[in-house]
Amino acid sequence: MTVFNATRRRFLVGTGAVGAGALLSGCVTQTPSTSGGKSGGPVTLQSNLSSPQAKTAMQAVVAAYDKRGDARAQLNTVASETFRTQLPTYLTSANPPDAYTWYPGSVAESYAKKDLLLGLDDIWEKPELAGYSDALKKLCTSASSGKKVFVPTSYYWWGVFYRKSNFAKWGVKEPKTWDEFLDLCDKIKSKGVAPIGLGAGGDTPWVASTWFDYLNIRVNGATYHRELLAGKHRFDDPEVRKVFDKWDEARPFFDPNGTAIPFQDATTALLQGRTGMMLIGTFFADAAPKDALGDLDFFQFPIIDPKVPVAEEAPTDGYFASARTKRADGVKELLRYLASAEAQELYLKNSSGTALPTHPDAKDAGTPLVLKGRKLIESATDVTQFFNRDSSDALQPTADTALVHYLAKPKEIGSILTTWQRSAQKIWSQ
Repeated sequence: MTVFNATRRRFLVGTGAVGAGALLSGCVTQTPSTSGGKSGGPVTLQSNLSSPQAKTAMQAVVAAYDKRGDARAQLNTVASETFRTQLPTYLTSANPPDAYTWYPGSVAESYAKKDLLLGLDDIWEKPELAGYSDALKKLCTSASSGKKVFVPTSYYWWGVFYRKSNFAKWGVKEPKTWDEFLDLCDKIKSKGVAPIGLGAGGDTPWVASTWFDYLNIRVNGATYHRELLAGKHRFDDPEVRKVFDKWDEARPFFDPNGTAIPFQDATTALLQGRTGMMLIGTFFADAAPKDALGDLDFFQFPIIDPKVPVAEEAPTDGYFASARTKRADGVKELLRYLASAEAQELYLKNSSGTALPTHPDAKDAGTPLVLKGRKLIESATDVTQFFNRDSSDALQPTADTALVHYLAKPKEIGSILTTWQRSAQKIWSQ
């Protein structure tokens, strides 16, 4: 059983995404391909997967696609945060890139509402997608039009990652409860090591959002969390204040440089033993040396209130396409291939291999880490995506500002939440 076949799980429709295109950004690495055949020229595939292993994996997938026949694709790799901020511009340009790596759910819905995404109902009837679960079909369907607008290819989990050799050296073990977690932090700090790395500086302030996400789903539950991000509750509610009360208990254990460096540098600090652990998604492994992967492990974000149903963050990734593409047939050929077990396994083979494929017949890497991650997701009562994916692109910057401010000046939490609510209300009322 995979998480996408589990009827107990609900997949959130969150909005959030941003991206970039070769025509509009200088931060692009192009993998050229000759044109030809029924696609009417090479389909441009705009990718935010710019970390070394992920980029190599994408190049391998596109090369394999080009070898299959006369349909061709051109991969344009864009720095991830440039992609994030440029995506709305790409999709509204007169001559946009054809297809994009990004997210389903509310993220795609925000663009589908503006008629910016290509309808993909016909390819969902093809063999490559015929076996996908109902949960995935729902996640990839626009609520406004009823059309499928997304092709999912992988999902992954978030957890508290650490190096096994360091935990062994320090004589510590994985915690299960919040109190055990705080005790673990105390022990690591006594070794002269910053217990918790973050990486919410530079162009990755959004990393702090997962601490808010997890604390909220552990304290108030996934349903409240989704409703809050949809504007049905307020960020200055007492329930949200409880989230920060818990965060205050862990905050003294955070790396003092946590809001000064991006997650890539925080990954390096973790691998070098300068921090003890880090709440992060498995994508961080694509920036880690392959010889370090065997020493990585993770534990579930600690349980705070046993009465709250256990939810986990398990974002889905994949592709959508521009409604303004001049190569709709070629785009659909490419997306069919990307949805196949062959393409997904090829990607995993050439990347860190820590993602899980969405195709029911595709094999994951099968490593102990991946098996543990799959079990984590499949045992969850509920599944969330991530702050911006469960809300909107526009709401994410309000979280970035509020959370980085909190970490710098925690005593100002009252005014921070008031300002956050005011900023969020402007977004929700648009």
